[in-house]
Amino acid sequence: MQIPARTLNLLPIHTARLVLRKLSASDLTDFQVYRTDPEVARFQGWEIASDVEARAFLRSMGFAKPMTPGEWFQIGIAARGTDRLIGDIGLFTSESGTECEIGFTLNPKSQGRGLATEAVEALINSLWNLGTVHSIRGITDGRNEKSIQLLERLEMRMVEKSTKTCGGELCEEQVFVLHRPR
Repeated sequence: MQIPARTLNLLPIHTARLVLRKLSASDLTDFQVYRTDPEVARFQGWEIASDVEARAFLRSMGFAKPMTPGEWFQIGIAARGTDRLIGDIGLFTSESGTECEIGFTLNPKSQGRGLATEAVEALINSLWNLGTVHSIRGITDGRNEKSIQLLERLEMRMVEKSTKTCGGELCEEQVFVLHRPR
């Protein structure tokens, strides 16, 4: 399936305090601050990467296209005004282009101020505005209370629970879904 031209203009997205933008190799230091934190990585599906691996990943995301069917795309969350990276949102687009999955990571120093909610809500609104996305889901470890609270604030509803192995530990994976407003 070809990527609709208007999805290529998905980024940047500006909010009152943030800019959602493509990641770049120059984000390495800020990216590694939170991505190498074991407490941050605990509830994530990714592994902690070396600087060499992270630099290659950031470079590849700089060239990647958002909304490519069947692929993940990482979106940088940067502080407006400084453009310093404070987190990222993973966006997976289904083969049909009508469903997306999101995952989010935020530097612990930036947590607790509503920044993740602001970022994810802005992305969701932009996805709805494309007109092609009908549902968005988020999957989280049942022990990740902050993530669950964020998904619930966004009015996502839990639709499924299952027992999985997360980071070598048994966990309850929870699936939340939000359908496009009519």
